[in-house]
Amino acid sequence: MSKPQIRVPATYMRGGTSKGVFFRLQDLPAAAQQPGPVRDALLMRVIGSPDPYGKQIDGMGNGSSSTSKSVILSKSSRPDHDVDYLFGQVSIDKPFVDWSGNCGNLSAAVGPFAVANGFVDPSRIPQNGVVAVRIWQVNIGKTIIGHVPIVNGQVQETGDFELDGVTFPAAEIPVEFMDPAADEDGGDDAPASMFPTGNLVDDLEVPGIGVLKATMINAGIPTVFVQAEAIGYTGCELQDDLNGDPAALARLETIRAHASLRMGLIKQLDEAKTRQHTPKVAFVAAPKTYTASSGKTVQASDIDLLVRAISMGKLHHAMMGTASVAIAAAAAVPGTIVNQAAGGGQRDVVRFGHPSGTLRVGAAAQLESGQWKVTKAVMSRSARILMKGEVHCPAEVLEAS
Repeated sequence: MSKPQIRVPATYMRGGTSKGVFFRLQDLPAAAQQPGPVRDALLMRVIGSPDPYGKQIDGMGNGSSSTSKSVILSKSSRPDHDVDYLFGQVSIDKPFVDWSGNCGNLSAAVGPFAVANGFVDPSRIPQNGVVAVRIWQVNIGKTIIGHVPIVNGQVQETGDFELDGVTFPAAEIPVEFMDPAADEDGGDDAPASMFPTGNLVDDLEVPGIGVLKATMINAGIPTVFVQAEAIGYTGCELQDDLNGDPAALARLETIRAHASLRMGLIKQLDEAKTRQHTPKVAFVAAPKTYTASSGKTVQASDIDLLVRAISMGKLHHAMMGTASVAIAAAAAVPGTIVNQAAGGGQRDVVRFGHPSGTLRVGAAAQLESGQWKVTKAVMSRSARILMKGEVHCPAEVLEAS
């Protein structure tokens, strides 16, 4: 006789250009309140993975890396922080959850969730104004500050802030990623510096492709940047130009895997298969006029460079928030591949073109004892609750081992 489904309190939220299922740690079944196979099995089943059809019809996912996401939040035990934020990138077609990095887009939703769920001291929440929510990002061991607008004592979700890649306007949430580069306090397997190889530009040898000039950086999320023209692209590509071409995606995955090894994120090349979330691989180019996926024209004069990024094996429809931090940090350091594409020189702000439009990001970089350091990166996002209640899940997930 089959067991009834379990029901778990959850909130379905959009943050930036991503969507995910948000849980309070205390609401998870006891066996899933600790890292391990039960937690992973629960999250995969909730999202609808693994799905060989790639659609996640039997779950909350939507068949893309931007929607195959889960978040676990709890009251922070760290001094001067409000909430602990753990992110899980759920693989669509394979049975694993990648815990190796953060989601910058969903970071924008953590602040509003924390306010609405009592993780922020009520005395700090104005009747009207903005509350700075201090977030501890557990995956990478970093502080994020979300500036959440408040109206009549409640989180403001609607507004006129427009974000390319999101159809409808909403309230603006500036997000600060503090000291975003890897350091000694980063994740367990994070490289030990912003440029893990010690170079701003490396010669990356990739079998079947050749030697590529590459900037490998760990700021926001480990990312490898290469020149678009070096791999046969213009930088104006949209999703359909790549995602229907298995050979092209395989080449980009090969670049990603070899960069991962070079950055010290993995010890053996085949480990990249189970570490899809990091590093990201992106290609850049000088500004060109192109037509975004919405049909609007992006003028070369309105951007500093073009960037296209791969997420979980597919070209992202816009730009990952953490990759945007990496773009901002790399653009701020003279000599990197990203900085060169933007025209060179030290710059605090760049506006880049992505498949859905443009995004403005900023970073403060300085040279200290011969090493580049980024103290923070800043961008604006929006977020709102899409649904709140309970997710239902077959009980056998609690028997995972």
